[in-house]
Amino acid sequence: MGMEDNNMVQLTDEEIAKFDWLSLHNDMDRILPTETFSQKFVRKFKENPFVPIGCGATAAALCYGLWCFRTGQRKMSQYMMRTRIIAQGLTVFALVGGIAMGAKKAI
Repeated sequence: MGMEDNNMVQLTDEEIAKFDWLSLHNDMDRILPTETFSQKFVRKFKENPFVPIGCGATAAALCYGLWCFRTGQRKMSQYMMRTRIIAQGLTVFALVGGIAMGAKKAI
């Protein structure tokens, strides 16, 4: 390769086609900017608030149930484990409902 004007390298159309994904990535960033974790969480929470609430309720019931088990409160521990199962079921129901509503919007 010899010295070209201003050390510019000319790319062939074939070489440029290899970098098509870069222009696509830049175009998509202009349309839909990259979200941070907290921005995505807030957006998803607004779309379907019952899923994170259900996850929190499930985790709370599990933690309290384990605490009761550790402290010897067997009756409360069993009650909290049953509550956890109900909370999990409601969370799955909310998740499926959110997917169904999202699919309905797409149509």
